Amino acid sequence: MSLLDRRVRGFRLVDVVALGLLTVLILGVYLAKTVAGRERAEIARTERLIQAEKARIRLLTAEVSHLEQPARVERLATAYLGLAPVSVKRETTPDGLMEAARGGAAVSAPALQAANPAPMVMQVTAAAPAAAPVAAAEPGAPAR
Repeated sequence: MSLLDRRVRGFRLVDVVALGLLTVLILGVYLAKTVAGRERAEIARTERLIQAEKARIRLLTAEVSHLEQPARVERLATAYLGLAPVSVKRETTPDGLMEAARGGAAVSAPALQAANPAPMVMQVTAAAPAAAPVAAAEPGAPAR
C-alpha cells in the first residue's frame, strides 16, 4: 500500500494533508488582510493628522502676517508705548556715534545730509541709570 492510498478514518492521507494546508493558507491570508487593514487605517489617520497640522500652520502663518504688519505695530507702539518717529535732531551717522556717546551735542541732520547724501539713520538715546545692587539674604537669616 502506498502513501497516497493510505486511509485515515475513511479519508485518504493526501486529502487530509491538503485540507490542513488549505486551512493554514486561509488563516494566513485572513490574518495578513486584517493586519493590512489596520495599517491602512493607521496611515489614513496619520494623513488626516498631517493635513490638520498643515491647515494649522497656514492659519498661524496668516496670523503672524497680520500681527507683524508695520502699520499695526506702529499704531500699537504709539497707543501703548508712547513712541513716535525719530525727530531730525536725534539722527546721526556711525561717525557721529562716538561724540554722541561722550555726551556731546548731536550733529544736525542737514549738516550730515550735505556731507553724505545717503546717511545711515540711527537713533541715539541716553542710557538708563543702573539699578542699585540687591543683596541676597542667606537662608534662615532674619529679614532687614
